[in-house]
Amino acid sequence: MSASTPSAPSAPSPTGPSSSPIPANAEPAPGASTTPTGSSPESQVYAIVEASGQQFWLQPNRYLDIDRLEAEVGSQLTLDTVLLVNGSKGATLGQPYVSGATVELKVMAHRRGPKILVYKMRRKKKTRRKAGHRQELTRVMVTAIHLAGNPVS
Repeated sequence: MSASTPSAPSAPSPTGPSSSPIPANAEPAPGASTTPTGSSPESQVYAIVEASGQQFWLQPNRYLDIDRLEAEVGSQLTLDTVLLVNGSKGATLGQPYVSGATVELKVMAHRRGPKILVYKMRRKKKTRRKAGHRQELTRVMVTAIHLAGNPVS
């Protein structure tokens, strides 16, 4: 008959409790991605452009809503106020704009943004004012990003 000694509770590690049974120095499995999107940020194609007083991060085949543009639905637009272009060859930064860089957009629809209520009240004066606002927007699809006339890949 063997006597078993009760085991003492293990002391917490100096780095704190670990929620994962995988050791911190373990290598990832072959083919496993360490980035959440599945591709490294260096391989992404994107451009940062200035439109309607704001800066937008644009990627090909993605859409976004910007302030209303005077363009017909289905028409093509070209933005040349490009601040940065990133592709497989690295990033190109403008000062302030990248020369020869353009972004082609296709107008998908004209929309209105969500309603925003503005309520002003002066307490003890019986003064109240309620107003609403909906921003006029244009939904555009990014079709291509060009640098010096060549598509960025």
